[in-house]
Amino acid sequence: MVVNLAISTAPLESGERLTRQEFERRYIAAEHIHKAELVEGVVYVASPVRATRHGRSHGIIMAWLGTYWIATPGVDLHDNATVRLDADNEPQPDALLRIEPEVGGNSSISEDDYIEGAPELIVEVAASSASYDLNDKFNAYRRNGVREYIVWQMYENRVDWFILSEGKYVSAIPDERGIIRSEVFPGLWLSVNALRQGNRKEIVAVLQSGLQTTEHQAFVERLSQ
Repeated sequence: MVVNLAISTAPLESGERLTRQEFERRYIAAEHIHKAELVEGVVYVASPVRATRHGRSHGIIMAWLGTYWIATPGVDLHDNATVRLDADNEPQPDALLRIEPEVGGNSSISEDDYIEGAPELIVEVAASSASYDLNDKFNAYRRNGVREYIVWQMYENRVDWFILSEGKYVSAIPDERGIIRSEVFPGLWLSVNALRQGNRKEIVAVLQSGLQTTEHQAFVERLSQ
């Protein structure tokens, strides 16, 4: 008796160097894997998510962005959606906001239901500054034109908001109240200290102030035309 030991699809493992097409093929076949990314041609398979350190922080980010999304037609919110950036990069960001292409956005939804192109804003919840979120992925987002990139480092409890300027990421500086205002999404305001403290009421209160500005109203009108 001849036993066929061939495996039709090789397993998806961290550290492998794959093309984007091969990465997608293996990822789709690996039904037990819920998050994997291709960053600069290298595969990263995510570890199980801890409840307090990552899960709760991710929830706060989604609540903040979700409030903005509800108030802003023409803007699209995604949670852990795969993004086809380029031939070597297919990340799965923790959260992202994108402007619909019909009103000037840079990304679109493909026929097979993936995001293609660079979303306007990406948020990652990272373990620390040593994470690939602040290294290879940082460079991939910058090179592909992600206009704003937020990284919340859990161990350091540090929040960095980067803005793309002349092909480089520069750090946004909070104002005297500790608030950062998005340059791409008018009215998207963030109290950095409230986020670091997990003060959800303050996060929402500051955002609501941004949503009531004339800048946000003008943005909504522009997207609605």
